[in-house]
Amino acid sequence: MQETKSLLAPFVSNTEENIFVLQNLPEVLKGALFSRYSRSKLGLRELLLKEFLLNQEAGFENPGADFSQLNIKKAVDFYDRILDGYGDDSVAELGGAHLAFESVSMLATKILEDARIGGSPLEKSTRYIPFDDKLEGKYRYYRDPEIMRSPLGEEYEARMDSLFSTYTSLIPPMTERIEQLYPLKEGVSEAAWRTSLRALVFDCLRGLLPAATLTNLGFYGNGRFFESLLMKMRLNPLHEVQSIAQKGFLELSKVIPSFVKRAELGHRHYQSFEEYMADLDRYTGVVCQLKPVVKEPGFGVRLVQAPDKNCVDNLLVSLIYEKEGGDYASILGNVQSFSHSRKKEILEGLGALRKNRRHKSPRALEHIDFTFEITADFGCYRDLHRHRILTQHRKKLDCDLGYFLPLEILGTEMEPVYVKALNEAKDFFDRLQKVCPQEAEYAVPMAYNIRWCVKINLRALQWMAELRSTPQGHPEYRKVAQEMTKRVLELFPHFAPLLGFVDFSEHAIGRLAQEERNLKKRGDRNGS
Repeated sequence: MQETKSLLAPFVSNTEENIFVLQNLPEVLKGALFSRYSRSKLGLRELLLKEFLLNQEAGFENPGADFSQLNIKKAVDFYDRILDGYGDDSVAELGGAHLAFESVSMLATKILEDARIGGSPLEKSTRYIPFDDKLEGKYRYYRDPEIMRSPLGEEYEARMDSLFSTYTSLIPPMTERIEQLYPLKEGVSEAAWRTSLRALVFDCLRGLLPAATLTNLGFYGNGRFFESLLMKMRLNPLHEVQSIAQKGFLELSKVIPSFVKRAELGHRHYQSFEEYMADLDRYTGVVCQLKPVVKEPGFGVRLVQAPDKNCVDNLLVSLIYEKEGGDYASILGNVQSFSHSRKKEILEGLGALRKNRRHKSPRALEHIDFTFEITADFGCYRDLHRHRILTQHRKKLDCDLGYFLPLEILGTEMEPVYVKALNEAKDFFDRLQKVCPQEAEYAVPMAYNIRWCVKINLRALQWMAELRSTPQGHPEYRKVAQEMTKRVLELFPHFAPLLGFVDFSEHAIGRLAQEERNLKKRGDRNGS
């Protein structure tokens, strides 16, 4: 028994309790172990011993060896047979990897982050990190080979350099401007104040950064997520995205090879997917031959699809369904007999139970869906795009819908410099898209508006709107969150108690309070 525990000890967090964690094992073997687990009467530790640690075929030639000594090739072969014998697609969710994408364009990150389920992205912030540094004397932006080979290649570099140099040159006067608008007040931490001011400066100037700007993106995802992501990226028309897909495949094949093997170019599953996507593209191209439409510029949030008035009844049925003995129809009949005031009272009571925005409402709210069409700057879209429990469709980046101009710039000497840079970028984009229609998106500054649709349920809206309306948020996405909430409450005032932590107030330097709290927490941890 003691010998058995000694074998297990390096690979499980404990050898006695019924709850434990696997550790020091390759992802491929963890996935194999769990896939076998679902079809065995043995416990997980017993399976680990019998079919892996004591099974030379699995690659543990030296039981108790550390990770670096394992024969991964044998382990992969063993897992593949288990996958074929016991698993299905969901087995690929039993292992994962942390993958870093460095020096990729902001445009590429949006394509990467389109894959929402099964992956968790974290991107370099434009709020806390300036993008004014150079590498080997050159600003950090993607130089697409198609653009660089085109007649506008040299001008592309000149235009992008101009945007970056304008961004860089405006940091000092913008800092001075913000310091004048929001001077340090007595009793306020100077460190928190300076951090908040710096964030506001970068928020105001980020609109000058083009979609080609290079950034870093970290992803944790399961195998199924990465397989799907790699397949879609391989079929993207942009050279950069295809290159990222191939490099990502090679790296993931080192740690979760069995989980991503179907994303290999020669694999039958990938080839079938490629054929399907080509057919789908042709089909939608034929279906969508519509008349040209006039693009109306400017910010906007429209509720384009909403549930009917009976959705309140359906919400209440879903809320009490698990507690009641009857079927759905009988519970609905009872709810429909409630008076208007009674229904309102129930929703008010439900909302009153929440003491802060992190108290999530019951899943009953997920039965109610809304679809919004939003027009806001690309920077705002980048921030809102990361929410996962919703469905989004976006138009291609262009310069036809106007741009966002921060209030702090209006009426200052910086305004004509800022506007001139954006107008010159639009002029160049209009010419570039005639030569490189796909790649021209790289040249669009973040200040320019993009239009997208969002389908979201009431529970996800509650989370997103309450989070994105907090004082420390960027003013544009705060405005989007506020307007989405207003559109819903115009039709369904009953839902006001369920959206009680949406902040409709205006905050000039809202990040300051958060920074002071952060400093206090750090001080408490350090014993000061």
